[in-house]
Amino acid sequence: MKMRHVLGAVVGVVSMGLMVAACGPTSSGGASSQSSQKGTVTVFISGDTNVQDLWEKGLIPAFNKQYPNISVKTEIDLHGEHDQQTVAKLATSTKAGDDPGYQLVDAGWVTGQAAKANLLDKVSTSDISNLADVPADTVSMGQGVGIPYRASSVLLAYDSTKVKNPPKTLAALLQWIVDNPGQFAYNSPSTGGSGGAFVNTVLDSHLTKGQQDVLRLKKDASAEAAWKEGFAKLASLNPYVYQKGVYPNGNNQVLSLLGQGSIEMAPVWSDQFITAQKTGTIPDTVKYAQISGPSFTGSASYLGIPKTASSKKNVHTLVNFVLSTQGQKVIADEVSGYPVISLDKMDKSVAEKFKDADISALRAGYYSEVSSDMNDQWDQLVPGRQ
Repeated sequence: MKMRHVLGAVVGVVSMGLMVAACGPTSSGGASSQSSQKGTVTVFISGDTNVQDLWEKGLIPAFNKQYPNISVKTEIDLHGEHDQQTVAKLATSTKAGDDPGYQLVDAGWVTGQAAKANLLDKVSTSDISNLADVPADTVSMGQGVGIPYRASSVLLAYDSTKVKNPPKTLAALLQWIVDNPGQFAYNSPSTGGSGGAFVNTVLDSHLTKGQQDVLRLKKDASAEAAWKEGFAKLASLNPYVYQKGVYPNGNNQVLSLLGQGSIEMAPVWSDQFITAQKTGTIPDTVKYAQISGPSFTGSASYLGIPKTASSKKNVHTLVNFVLSTQGQKVIADEVSGYPVISLDKMDKSVAEKFKDADISALRAGYYSEVSSDMNDQWDQLVPGRQ
């Protein structure tokens, strides 16, 4: 994916996009519960194949049991390599008043560029009734247009056979890295959100709360200038991280190092870690914890509905299903995503699995353009510095 509280917030992220195109009569009405509803919806996925699997192997089959007359298909733009072109085309079609061919978007730019450019529908419970079951703070982070549908956070994973007392605070973690040279790794932030969350957290530890808050909402040159001490701290860790300054390329490479026993500790995405343990690529002896002072980031992933998309009744029906207890269980089972609705509504197996995940308390990552600045400055200021 290009997220997700005992478990800390977003951000994220790693960015992935998902767009849904559909055929059928245009409607602005609320989601229907009638299985006789007809239409065709094409889901365009900009992200990793795990998102395509979530739809093709999980959500679509479950949705079709309830709505057999709405056909749902998928297409994928792997890793979101054409995101900028997608946003540009969406802007063009919106300006012309044309159906863009996409009905639902799941991408980091939903609550960033698209929201800022006024390309998406405002959302409410009048169209998507199950949105009422999502915490208000999580909904508000969607800037009025984003629909939260799953979440994850970054955790501190560690080899319990070698690490008996894992760090509980950021300060303790930074000291552990120095005391155990070569045993900690994080990926370069531009290649994955788990590394980005580590960098974000170190930077935030040197900012005031006001500076942190503003960088979650917009670019701010004076607040970004206060990153100087944080980047100096990150550069000072080069002799102590994996192979004296080697930064893996992406979240999965970090997981591989953990699974192979090459390192003892690393920040990881909760959903990817849980899935890796289910598939056996990460042994059960690798445990996870959350730090404080501050915690790692995490977030919800948001869907958006283009303003000029057609067949919105079918889209509302699909999104409402995704936010139902059935849809949320599919997400928990398929990709180990945190439910965004109250755990009180979920069955006991899901509630137990995510009992420590408080979606309403996720510590959000930076605004998308601020994250890009963070990644660029990390590339310039950290690797190779001593």
